[in-house]
Amino acid sequence: MQPKRYLTLAVLLMAMLPAFAQTDTIDQQHLRLNTAFLEPGVKQYLVYFQLPARSNWLDLSLWVREIEKTNHDHQPVFRITQHWYGSDTARYLTSYSYNSVADFSPLYHAETRGGEQKAYRWATDGISGDTATVNNKAADFKLVFDRPNYNWNLDIETFEMLPLKAGKTFVIRFYDAGLEPPAYVTYKVTGSEMLQTLNHQAVDCWKLFTEGDSPRGHYTQTFWISKTGHELLKEEDFFGGYYRYKVKLPGLAPHLGPRFTKL
Repeated sequence: MQPKRYLTLAVLLMAMLPAFAQTDTIDQQHLRLNTAFLEPGVKQYLVYFQLPARSNWLDLSLWVREIEKTNHDHQPVFRITQHWYGSDTARYLTSYSYNSVADFSPLYHAETRGGEQKAYRWATDGISGDTATVNNKAADFKLVFDRPNYNWNLDIETFEMLPLKAGKTFVIRFYDAGLEPPAYVTYKVTGSEMLQTLNHQAVDCWKLFTEGDSPRGHYTQTFWISKTGHELLKEEDFFGGYYRYKVKLPGLAPHLGPRFTKL
């Protein structure tokens, strides 16, 4: 009877192997991001909140993300600059991040919101406030890492570099600068869907899904990423009773940044 029990267990494990094989650990020590998929340029997203109980209200903003290839500390990097515009100037956010071109490892992140600036130097073994930045509210911040991670503030760019396929599950080691320690976050490819864009053109997209718990309660997020161009075209989130949508604007949308008067 003992050999039969072992045989049954072996059969069960063999049946489960394909499911386990579909899960990829995404970090610099396992499966790396494909940085060749990340194209320099300006991306603009219409971001809006909907509260189902208030049929006469929407909260609208414009998020601009610009990707450039340059050098930082004598190595090739992506510089990613963000501007989050809205009608409330106190909520305006600007940030810039440096990430290695080789594997998208974070090297630096700085952001300003409501006149308060926070800047960090990022390494594989820890993160610390940048003491060279004047009036840095995070100058005294330090956190040791037991392994490298990715900048969660750049989730859109990270998703565009994943090897997306049907049935895939990814666990990505993310960290949001200045907050709780890094952790692996699970994302699942739940299927695909055709999105209709300009001139009734249909774009085939992978659907990437995650869910979890936050101080505002349980949340869900779904991302639509084009199969051919690796572009994140749409995002739909639900948390705290609100829906949040991000929709990528076409290239014909004017780039507003250069038109602002520089003070």
